[in-house]
Amino acid sequence: MANMSLSNARRQKVDEFYTQLSDIEKELGHYTKHFKGKVVFCNCDDPETSNFWYYFIVNFERLGLKKLITTHFELDKPSYMLEYEGGIDARGDKQAVVQKAIIKSRKKPLKQNFEQGEQGVLFTNEPTRSMSGDFRSPECIELLQRSDIVVTNPPFSLFREYVAQLIEHKKKFIIIGDVNALSYKETFLLIKENKIWPGVDNGGTKWFQVPPHYEIQTESRKKVENGIRYFSKGSIMWFTNLDHAKRHEKLVLYKKYNPGEYPKYDNCDVIEVSTYKDIPVDYDGVMGVPITFADKYNPEQFEILGIANSARWIGYKCCTIIGGKKIYNRLLIKKL
Repeated sequence: MANMSLSNARRQKVDEFYTQLSDIEKELGHYTKHFKGKVVFCNCDDPETSNFWYYFIVNFERLGLKKLITTHFELDKPSYMLEYEGGIDARGDKQAVVQKAIIKSRKKPLKQNFEQGEQGVLFTNEPTRSMSGDFRSPECIELLQRSDIVVTNPPFSLFREYVAQLIEHKKKFIIIGDVNALSYKETFLLIKENKIWPGVDNGGTKWFQVPPHYEIQTESRKKVENGIRYFSKGSIMWFTNLDHAKRHEKLVLYKKYNPGEYPKYDNCDVIEVSTYKDIPVDYDGVMGVPITFADKYNPEQFEILGIANSARWIGYKCCTIIGGKKIYNRLLIKKL
């Protein structure tokens, strides 16, 4: 068990994908109205490297923030929290701005480390190991409770647990994750219940800065610029529970239903629609669409009934098999 907890800690540290400032700017520009007078918490962000921290420092006054808090996980050295309330000249060189903000902030060491008990991984104030700043620790949860909006790139390997914590504490958030999280049972049910939905800028390839030691085996997913290594993790999506204009845009449907073009799944009365562009305008039954349809989902136009693949289903009894051939994950939807 002790080895398992240490392995989990190392895995979280390997989840070091640093979001580029350009991607942050593209997404957060759609939520400006939500930030005025709010406490923003970046709880997976080392201020020395995080572009989320830098974005909010530079835009602190423009957004009208009340306070900015950041914490980050460290495996091999002590971590700390910062509370920033504005007051610096945020113009000029990035590193100079970051250092001025760190100096201006209230800094407090994070002491709680992993400890192994009979019930699994616990947290303690005893300096048994240098593994502090985990978002699940009581001291980080206390900071979460004092915040209004969480904005960060959480560990992809802990996405389920991370989102569950945000929902449990009823927090607003804008986070980034793998598009496959749409098919996680926990995430899907939240989307179905309109408690979480995709953000805005979900198209194109996103490149994440990674540490020098990070191994990238696929050549097409790595690049080096000015000595900095970048990794493209594949399909990436923003997730939020803050309202934005894109969520209310209606899809323009133009195709007419033709049974010959829309085969049904073997075990249920559901038609296959291989791309959202082909959703028939005159069909009122249940349809199976790619999970990426979630990025186009308007709760005023469609209802999400379930999710299915060839082996299992959630929410609606259906498996995605056509003529004995297996089809990949599908959202099961119906027009309103």
